[in-house]
Amino acid sequence: MIPAQESLQRLRDGNRRFVASIGSGEMHLHLARGVELTQEQSPFAIILGCSDARVPAEIVFDQGLGDLFVIRVAGNVVAPSQVGSVEFAASRFNTRLVVVLGHSRCGAVLATIEELQRPKENQSINLRSIVDRVRPSVEGLMRTELKNDLHTLVGHAVRSNVRASVDHLRHGSALLENLIRNEGLMVVGAEYSLETGVVEFFDGV
Repeated sequence: MIPAQESLQRLRDGNRRFVASIGSGEMHLHLARGVELTQEQSPFAIILGCSDARVPAEIVFDQGLGDLFVIRVAGNVVAPSQVGSVEFAASRFNTRLVVVLGHSRCGAVLATIEELQRPKENQSINLRSIVDRVRPSVEGLMRTELKNDLHTLVGHAVRSNVRASVDHLRHGSALLENLIRNEGLMVVGAEYSLETGVVEFFDGV
């Protein structure tokens, strides 16, 4: 079992390699490793990230096959299936680090802001379920002066949304609460910059 702080350092180091463009480019997809992983896996970190095609966690952190247990959903929101996926990996593989990974200019966050400004009629109930999970992170900010600066509003909302997902994982599961309290599980928030490639960890580190 790899301690949470060691896992966090691995991610930081991997992101530095990615930013410096010295990653392998092949994501370590070697045959021997693939055969080894048919028997078992032991990911050192769980990443709950956004489905945005520009933010693939394995590449952003320069990690290979079997290193990360990745859950992706638009807006990196937390619903029961995401909680269950995190519970599964944390308990089955003894993974001790969970990272909620948001990113700059998140489309789901922007869509939520647009919905609050100009509600759409006949919106898909499935899309609305995502917007509704992002909404609490945005509504309060839209009652401030930030509403007059969309770029800054989105930036604050992205982080607020990450913090909400982190909080949900920390306090929305008895299993995860027990692992946090007794087994060294860490749940942290992070933001990936589309502009620079840098991942900044900012909640729970």
